Amino acid sequence: MKKTMRYALLPLAALSLAACTSSPSGADYEKLTAEVVKASFQDRGIAKVDRLNQDEANRLCSAADVAGKPLDDKQTQAIEAANLKTVKWPTDGKYLGDWKLGEQIAQSGRGMTWSDTATTVNGGNCYNCHQISKEEISFGNLGPSLYNYGKLRGVADPASDAAKPIVEYTWGKLWNARAYNACSQMPRAGHMGILTQEQIQHVMALLLDPQSPVNK
Repeated sequence: MKKTMRYALLPLAALSLAACTSSPSGADYEKLTAEVVKASFQDRGIAKVDRLNQDEANRLCSAADVAGKPLDDKQTQAIEAANLKTVKWPTDGKYLGDWKLGEQIAQSGRGMTWSDTATTVNGGNCYNCHQISKEEISFGNLGPSLYNYGKLRGVADPASDAAKPIVEYTWGKLWNARAYNACSQMPRAGHMGILTQEQIQHVMALLLDPQSPVNK
């Protein structure tokens, strides 16, 4: 038996012994689960065990999911407000880049795995959860369809004052989705360093540029 597997089973053995004298509580099971998960992982390449560490939003949302109850309004508002403060707006004032490069980023699932290196250019892996362009026939449905994203929202000119609310919302959503949905499962692309500012500008163009196939 591999060493990591033996270590992962130790908490189970300990809980089994404890159960002989008393009934384990829900807190005991939660602690056990965390220990088993942590013991089952190890640093490998650029993928480190510290990825298992949860921030406050992750902790609260995970607990709510386990309990089968949504967060209360106060918790939801606190998480969204805290995450909105982390959004970094484009330093050059430009929200849109090149939609063609945005399509490449959306298609790419590379980056941040144990088989990648620190210099591997990350992709957005957007098609894993969304339909985006009509031409692409392979896409996930964990998230809503983004086809005609800008067109449906009336963004004929992304630089206009009328489009500003949608443009800023889209940027914030890509940067840190939890600024708008406390327990969003969408990767926090900018906040977690998955995509750079320039990459997000290109994905923005894919979604909002009237010339993008997304809006045709």
